Amino acid sequence: MNKATRRTVIAGNWKMNMTPSQTTAFIKELAPMVAGKDGCDIVLCVPAVDITPAVEAAKGTNIKVGAENVHYKESGAYTGELSAKMLTECGVEYVVIGHSERRQYFGETDQTVNLRTLAAVNAGLTAIVCVGETLEQRELGYTETLLKYQTKMALTNVKAEQLKNIIIAYEPVWAIGTGVTATADQADEGNGFVRAAVAEMFGAEAAEAITVQYGGSMNAKNAAELLSKVNVDGGLIGGASLKTADFTVIVDAAQ
Repeated sequence: MNKATRRTVIAGNWKMNMTPSQTTAFIKELAPMVAGKDGCDIVLCVPAVDITPAVEAAKGTNIKVGAENVHYKESGAYTGELSAKMLTECGVEYVVIGHSERRQYFGETDQTVNLRTLAAVNAGLTAIVCVGETLEQRELGYTETLLKYQTKMALTNVKAEQLKNIIIAYEPVWAIGTGVTATADQADEGNGFVRAAVAEMFGAEAAEAITVQYGGSMNAKNAAELLSKVNVDGGLIGGASLKTADFTVIVDAAQ
C-alpha cells in the first residue's frame, strides 16, 4: 500500500450469497467489529435483493454498500438488469464491473465493461473494474499484455477527473474460487502492470493516485503479506467477506 498517494479499499464481493435477513444480521455483527477503523474504506458489494437491507443496516456505520453489476443504459427492455440511477437512488455508492464470473457465465466483454464503467462514473458511482488473465494466458506469457489491454479498454473515454471514481481490481482468473492465491510478488507485479497502463493513458501522477486492488482469494491468512506490497491498495474479497471475523482481520491488515 502507498497511503501517501491513494486510498486503501477493502471490498467484499458476496456473489450469490446471503438473503436479506442474513444481510441485516451480518452487518449488525460486523459494524462494531470495524467501528473507528478509518485506515481504509470498507465496502460490501451485495446481491440486488440485499441492497436495501444492507443500506439500512449500514446507516450510521463506516460500512459502505456496493452492487455487483450495473447496466450501461438508463432504462429499457433489459430484463433482469439494473441501471445506475436505480442503484444510486437505493443508496449504493460502489459497483463491481466485469468480474471474471460475469465475463465467463454472462457474456461480458471488454466493450460492455467499458460501457458499464462509463455509466457508473457518469452517475457518480465508484466503479470497481475487474481485470485478469487465465492460467493458460499466464503460462503463454501474456499477463502484462492482457492486463494493459483490459485496463485501457475499460478506461476508454473516461475523463481524467473521473479516475477518482474508479478502482481497478486485478483478479487472476486462475486464483478466483480455486483456493490458489498468487504470491505477494505476483499480485504486486500484476497490479503494477495495471498501474503502468493507467500511466500510459493519463500520466504518472494519475497512476500513482488510482487505487488498484488485488482480488484473487485474499483471506485472513495472506492479507497482511499481500497488502504490504506497494502496488496492492486493498482487496476485492470473495469467500472471506462472508465471515465477519475473517473480514475484520483483513480490514485490520489494511489499517
